[in-house]
Amino acid sequence: MASLRLDRFIGNTTGLSRSHVHRAIRRGEVSVDGVAASDAGLQVSPSARVEFQGRTLTAFESRYFMLNKPIGFVCSTEDPTHRTVLQLLDVLNPAKLHIAGRLDVDATGLVLITDDGEWSHRVTSPRHQIAKIYRVTLNEPLSDIAIAALQTGIQLKGEPRPCQPAAIERVENNQARVTITEGKYHQVKRMFAAVGNSVTTLHREQIGELMLDPVLASGAYRSLTSEEISYF
Repeated sequence: MASLRLDRFIGNTTGLSRSHVHRAIRRGEVSVDGVAASDAGLQVSPSARVEFQGRTLTAFESRYFMLNKPIGFVCSTEDPTHRTVLQLLDVLNPAKLHIAGRLDVDATGLVLITDDGEWSHRVTSPRHQIAKIYRVTLNEPLSDIAIAALQTGIQLKGEPRPCQPAAIERVENNQARVTITEGKYHQVKRMFAAVGNSVTTLHREQIGELMLDPVLASGAYRSLTSEEISYF
């Protein structure tokens, strides 16, 4: 485990809000290796002994999962109508997890789930321009004219500016592999609607360098390796 800021370490291990943690530090209720701590931004190494109100805290290990999402599940922590992807995970404290990059209820493929907010922000923030690769099946054959329009940057209804250019690879007459770096609402479906076509199936294969593990059956998941976590 890498070093963490003291306030984040305490927040992760106790569940307290950052403001509560900062008040505790100011009141002298926190020590690191036997020395009272006054700096919330102090970097805490994995070997440090952190005490809060006289109790030694155990380091919190963030969790990172990839899931092969099936149809019918929503990428939400709770939903009144549908089952959520978190219900597919047999893990402790699932309520602490969240989804880093969502898919529609009728879409399938790679979903990332974690309790590391900073990591998920790097995955999802438009500023980081993380590529997402989808395989789509279309209602009609994909024309060369449509490919050219999508690769130039299509204007979506209700959006102030065109999409960034997409990479389009025709797989079959009505199937394509699509790479985008944005995350607009229903973006892939709206892009093809804008060129007079419609998406019948959408499957996410990859986010950045991280590919969906081909051995994962629909609905299955696994922890990410250290190398995979480091991609973001």
